Amino acid sequence: MSAIDAVLDTLRQEFSDVPDVAQATRIVVRLLLAALLGGILGYERESHGKAAGLRTHMLVSLGAAMFVLVPQQAGMPMADMSRVLQGVIAGIGFLGAGAIIKHKEEPGRIQGLTTAAGIFMTAAIGVACGLGREATAVLSMLIALAILTWVPHLLAGRRGGASRPDVGDDE
Repeated sequence: MSAIDAVLDTLRQEFSDVPDVAQATRIVVRLLLAALLGGILGYERESHGKAAGLRTHMLVSLGAAMFVLVPQQAGMPMADMSRVLQGVIAGIGFLGAGAIIKHKEEPGRIQGLTTAAGIFMTAAIGVACGLGREATAVLSMLIALAILTWVPHLLAGRRGGASRPDVGDDE
């Protein structure tokens, strides 16, 4: 066996987690959809000047998808996947906690709760994509987008037509 054959054989073994075109397609669809759906929510946040925007939401969703897709590919039983999900949820909790600011000067004023909740939701959407629950992920993203887009306007209308559409937002 020549050196080139040895290198090619090693590369084939290293990429053996994608045994066929169907599996490669499945991986690409799940990861791209996770990034796309996270990006849609991130774009909405970035367009309103929030710190966690397009790239953050895309990476959170893609990362969450990876954390469940890889163990699933390796044959991890769904019953054991709960440990992976617990880790993802805990990690996203720490990321979200970093976005929350409590103002000492103004008691009761807290910023970043919607950002933290959005990051949490984006991770859940990524998990759904990674597990192959694409329809659930799309529906969840649409509901989250509706909440981020329409609820502030509804609240502004109920409070006497406040001029800012972000009235009621925590940020």
